[in-house]
Amino acid sequence: MKLNTIKKTAICISLLAAVGCTGDFEDINTNPNGITPELFEQDFNHIKGGFAPMFNNIQVLTPEWVYQLQQGLNSDIWSGYMATPTGFAGGINNTTYSLVDGWNGFIWDYAYSNVMFNAYDIAQKSKGKYDQFYALSLILKVEGMHRLTDTFGPIIYSKFGTTASTIEYDSQQEVYTQMFAELDLAVAELTKRVDAGEASSFATTDMSAYGGDYKAWVKFANTLRLRLAMRVVKVNPTLAKTEAEKAVAHKFGVFMTNADLFKVVSPVYTNPIATISGAWLDIRMSADMESILGGYQDPRMATYFDPSAQFPGQYKGVRTGIDIAAKSDHQDFSGIGAVVRSKEIVLMTTAEAYFLRAEGALRGWNMNGTAQDLYEAGIKASFEQRGASGAAAYIADNTKMAKAYVDPNFPVNNSPAVNNVTVAWDAAATNEVKLQKIITQKWIAGFPEGQEAWSDYRRTGYPKLFPVLKNYSGGTITTEFGARRINFVQSEKAGNSGGVATGVSKLGGPDNGGTRVWWDVNKANF
Repeated sequence: MKLNTIKKTAICISLLAAVGCTGDFEDINTNPNGITPELFEQDFNHIKGGFAPMFNNIQVLTPEWVYQLQQGLNSDIWSGYMATPTGFAGGINNTTYSLVDGWNGFIWDYAYSNVMFNAYDIAQKSKGKYDQFYALSLILKVEGMHRLTDTFGPIIYSKFGTTASTIEYDSQQEVYTQMFAELDLAVAELTKRVDAGEASSFATTDMSAYGGDYKAWVKFANTLRLRLAMRVVKVNPTLAKTEAEKAVAHKFGVFMTNADLFKVVSPVYTNPIATISGAWLDIRMSADMESILGGYQDPRMATYFDPSAQFPGQYKGVRTGIDIAAKSDHQDFSGIGAVVRSKEIVLMTTAEAYFLRAEGALRGWNMNGTAQDLYEAGIKASFEQRGASGAAAYIADNTKMAKAYVDPNFPVNNSPAVNNVTVAWDAAATNEVKLQKIITQKWIAGFPEGQEAWSDYRRTGYPKLFPVLKNYSGGTITTEFGARRINFVQSEKAGNSGGVATGVSKLGGPDNGGTRVWWDVNKANF
């Protein structure tokens, strides 16, 4: 029987000091070129090699089918961004709330074997000695692993690296506490080096657009802190306010211009969504995107999606959770557009930073701006990022709203619009309506990064999305609230059953897709 990913990783960790491990953790590395440790450590090469797998697997860049299972057939769809015309497994799959263990294990396995393992390896080689690398690895670790805990809830975090027969899970609250502390350390370390005028040691290794600039990495860490702070606002509003204000008050601050946004720049790989949509025809525009962007006549539509091949000149989306008799019924609706046909994968936008601050200001926090000003700045930043014109008129529009969805092939899938808010800020509106506007525009601006959009939807309920018509969860996931998490994976149940039991005990409910994670509190937003 094959060891599960965590156990294979633990075995590798026990061998690191002596021989190292291969990327797939099956064989011990050899050194066929006879390179000595001294030569290998020149220019920190023994440390730098761990960064590329982290960059390349926060979202898996290759092979594309792994991305499809890691994110494409879960959060990209549950966020309301995309839909599939393909009736995988006879239409009984994640899209209809029958969670497929064979798919969902890739989310867990790739996070541990690429992000967590290499973060641990870098820490062993750099902590206390080359702390600039340790700090950078912590930021990437938090960016990669917060996605995992937001998907599963409790995960292995503080106990990672142990070779014990049972590896205990941390509660999500414990994971977030450690992540905030890790960001504290990283920000302090890199800020100290900027203040000292130190040249970067990371320029040739940095696969973001920052070119190794420590100040830019601090801004990213601060903005990541702001994201995580808002995530916990309903379960711990005091902590949320403290962490958010800390992020904004730091002397380097958070993202302010589109030059600040965080993206992985690959010299080789195009965004895998381009292949899944363009070559495989397995992902299409969602009905929700058609309804909201179409209703607003949003100028970003042409960048996000291609016109339908079946209905030339029109943008047509597919509703999620419907009967799919044949892929050909909807495969010629709108595919994903130019936004994914590049070698840049944007994981955090400047627009998001403005919308996070807008929500914070709405809640009375010190965000260095009013909710309205920050909301409108977020829209402008998104228009600029996407090369769209007409931001001023769009911001001022107080009449257009989402439109009804019409499936021209199968009217049973039709629905009136559900996300009925305009774009223009309304000072007289309730905080709930203002929040719906903020999150709706944040949702639009964040496309196509479905993981963050799904988290926002679970936290706030916005934007309002069309419910599935087919729910095959057996009652574990409600049609009203949708999937809240993914159950623990089979590799862990087989190889670390005692650890899984600790995770279930800290989950607060049964191990299924209807149980809410720690920050996903079923109560009012205000």
